[in-house]
Amino acid sequence: MDRIGIYGGTFNPPHIGHIRAAVDAVRTLELTKLYVIPDRIAPHKEIPEGSPSPQQRLEMIRVALSGESNVEILDIELRREGKSYTYETVEQLHVLHPDAELILLMGTDMFLSFHEWRCTEKILAQASLGVFYRGDRGEKAAIAARKAEMETAGHRIYLVCNDVVDISSSDLRRMLVFRCAAPFLPNGVGMYIRENSLYGTGRDYRSLPMDELEKVVVSLLKKSRVNHVLGCRDTAVELARRWGADETDAARAGILHDITKALDGPLQLTLCAEYGTILSDFGKKYPKTLHALTGALVAERIFGENEAVINAIRSHTTGKADMNLLEKIIYVADYMEPNRDFPGVDRLRQLAFSDIDAALKLGLEMTLEHLKGQGNEVSPESREALAFLNTKTTV
Repeated sequence: MDRIGIYGGTFNPPHIGHIRAAVDAVRTLELTKLYVIPDRIAPHKEIPEGSPSPQQRLEMIRVALSGESNVEILDIELRREGKSYTYETVEQLHVLHPDAELILLMGTDMFLSFHEWRCTEKILAQASLGVFYRGDRGEKAAIAARKAEMETAGHRIYLVCNDVVDISSSDLRRMLVFRCAAPFLPNGVGMYIRENSLYGTGRDYRSLPMDELEKVVVSLLKKSRVNHVLGCRDTAVELARRWGADETDAARAGILHDITKALDGPLQLTLCAEYGTILSDFGKKYPKTLHALTGALVAERIFGENEAVINAIRSHTTGKADMNLLEKIIYVADYMEPNRDFPGVDRLRQLAFSDIDAALKLGLEMTLEHLKGQGNEVSPESREALAFLNTKTTV
């Protein structure tokens, strides 16, 4: 009996994880053929504004999978109107291959939420499920439990180990804007993206007016981070007005200070490597803390910001010895903007408009206390910043 895999997705854009998953499925499941099927409109997520056309996404996946044997790209979902429902695709392929075993491939998240899909009974009546997993203990336990439950009900579930670099399409789109996505793109896909100026790769982001800069920044943040960033910008402007700093620099540093915050630790390290940046021992050990450094690099190289803005972003999480006024303002604004809510923040807000050095000192002290309480190491820059302020106070 032929075994035919079905691998759908938005592929916006396709990355090495998609390609390795396809290759692993063909090998592990001994597939006669694998159909890769880009969707038109995914039911479970929105396609971001400014994304490539469906035809361009189709072309990218064709480029990415060129040369792979037993793989065929189908446009059947792109030719349908409206949302792309998997049960319709399975029904269509079952008609074409009535005597084959169809295996619908999906990732862990999709498998664990499969019961929420439309017409799952129709899918399971005509196809088995193949699940990609990466080997995390919690993930494996959840998959095993769900697999056992479904097999008890008479369904066939296959597991495909796919232990590859973990990057989402949304993170890859961010890395494309930051010009450091090459390690995650299949051969030819990066060139196709650049030639067609997709994902903002052909845009000049330098010296954008604030309204345009805000739109770009918001598109690169996680939704949960947007209010904080806008609050930090507005607070930085208020503090700049109070203390006589450049309000434009304060606004631009505030809006850009978390520009790379959405990237996890490994992606922070990738960005640094692609930019040729030498890291401190602390940065190597705690890559999740690197967003201040990478944010400064992106502010300089992608957005063309001036030295004052770049330096303020660079020190906004750890501080440093002998900070200038703008650097102090961004550090404090990040800590006390209106969306922050923690013990001591009201006192910090009062100090910010009466004694900026005292506010900075309090922020550093609270940070060190918090990190020590969690058993985490304190960065050398934070220690040096607090030591400098203590020395200044005693002089």
